[in-house]
Amino acid sequence: MRLLYLNPNSTEAMTRSVVAVAQAAVPEAEVIGWTNHAGPPAIQGPEDGAAAVPGLMAMLPAARETRADAIVIACFDDTGLARMRAAAHCPVLGIGQSAYVMAGLLGERFSVVTTLAVSVPVIEGNIARLGHAHACAAVRASGLPVLTVEEGGESARARLAEEILRAREEDGVGIAVLGCAGMAMLRSDLSRRTGMVLVDGVAASARLARAVSGMV
Repeated sequence: MRLLYLNPNSTEAMTRSVVAVAQAAVPEAEVIGWTNHAGPPAIQGPEDGAAAVPGLMAMLPAARETRADAIVIACFDDTGLARMRAAAHCPVLGIGQSAYVMAGLLGERFSVVTTLAVSVPVIEGNIARLGHAHACAAVRASGLPVLTVEEGGESARARLAEEILRAREEDGVGIAVLGCAGMAMLRSDLSRRTGMVLVDGVAASARLARAVSGMV
């Protein structure tokens, strides 16, 4: 099975991190990652997302040639998901979509902890369209830019842990969804700091892509 992760932004380091997390989640699969060099350095809000879609769409012929069994959009905003799904030769998942599904399967309400406030309306809209609004208590902005999260420094980890704990205390949830691909590498550390059940969309998407790729 070959899973192809498409990073809508142009930051290669994030592509490498995503592939590493996905590969660890499904070690029996071949996981590859491509970077959208035509996209912005980070997806922060609807304008960045719109700017990334043409580059993503342009990758689809090569994705067909490489015989990917499933494609995953490696941005929590699920950038271009509907258009990619309509045009691709195989199932297309988003890491945001996958995180909501996995959190729902755990059977508790969840809050999303993301990066900047500009991303909150995008995420809330996706949650509503996908039918998960009843299960989502809140989408919380940490105030951290995407690339700061990706760097994974101590101050960023501490700030994310603080917001996750606020979600537990203020939203009354047992699960926090990590609302950025750059948080994927931090899940274990943040889990230790908070004692919370944390859902990472990269690992979730790898497991769900493995399941759906065998159905088509």
